[in-house]
Amino acid sequence: MNRQFLLCIIITCLAACALAQQRRSLRIVSWNVENLFDTIDDAGFRDEEFLPEGERRWSGARYSRKLNDVARVVAAMSDSCGVPDLIGLCEVENDSVLTRLTTRSPLRHFGYDYVITHSSDARGIDVALLFQPSRFRLLEQNIINVRAQGTQTRTTRDILYVKGLVSTNHGADTLHVIVVHLPSKTGGRAGDKLRRQAATTLWDVADSIMRNVRYEAAAGSQPRIVVIGDFNATARDRIFRRCPLLIADDPAAAGTYCYRGFWQWIDHALHSTSVHPFTPARPFALPWLLEDNSTYGGQMPRRTFRGTFYHGGVSDHLPVVFDICL
Repeated sequence: MNRQFLLCIIITCLAACALAQQRRSLRIVSWNVENLFDTIDDAGFRDEEFLPEGERRWSGARYSRKLNDVARVVAAMSDSCGVPDLIGLCEVENDSVLTRLTTRSPLRHFGYDYVITHSSDARGIDVALLFQPSRFRLLEQNIINVRAQGTQTRTTRDILYVKGLVSTNHGADTLHVIVVHLPSKTGGRAGDKLRRQAATTLWDVADSIMRNVRYEAAAGSQPRIVVIGDFNATARDRIFRRCPLLIADDPAAAGTYCYRGFWQWIDHALHSTSVHPFTPARPFALPWLLEDNSTYGGQMPRRTFRGTFYHGGVSDHLPVVFDICL
């Protein structure tokens, strides 16, 4: 990475952090970063295709490039509204990936800490939350398993629950953050069933937070809840019928994922009524995150792989940015 770009990141970071101390809003990002694997075999998980000798020829150089590109996107989000305070990531392999991202990529200049699940997903795919300790004081974290009905076998990615203190106009308040990556549509009816079960678990968690906060706090107190992640479903999907939260998607935006030429909103930001959006959740579509769709026309995210062939992009999903007022 050239020195000029590194210097720009540092200057941007310092300016954004100064602005962050003055504002009373919180910038939240949600992003499926498409198979962010390291190059080391993780015993017990099917990650062989992402080894240097594997089918995808996942090398150290490609891994470093992807980490640096993720950092570039985060740096680009650090504008006059401030540095991102919370970043939910889907499709990260393990702790080592996030340690390297936060301490050895240009993202180290932002001072992020993180929490991550340790799911029994067959490929070892996890979800994580990066946070700025100066803006979000970690109080509690919990990993919630999603199990198939009638069995104790863990069947899909875990749900990450994080509770922290944030600064508001009235001092400090508690924010509950949930990061999810619901099962994909692969597998037909079986995949749909798993996604419904995971969504049911998610809504149960949100309901439980609401009940507990109302019981423990003064009458009329409402919990501040934000849910972010890849739902693998649009807002019209049946899994949202029981949703106790509001969906913050910008209706003017096409979506976050492009399938056969059609844009879809499948990466969502949800919030409780006590959370007030400063802006709607919107895709962050940097020009270099996109490319022309030679098959169907228009544009689509420039992904890291096409099939098993390295394509050099960052992700097949666009990141979502969501600002809330405090």
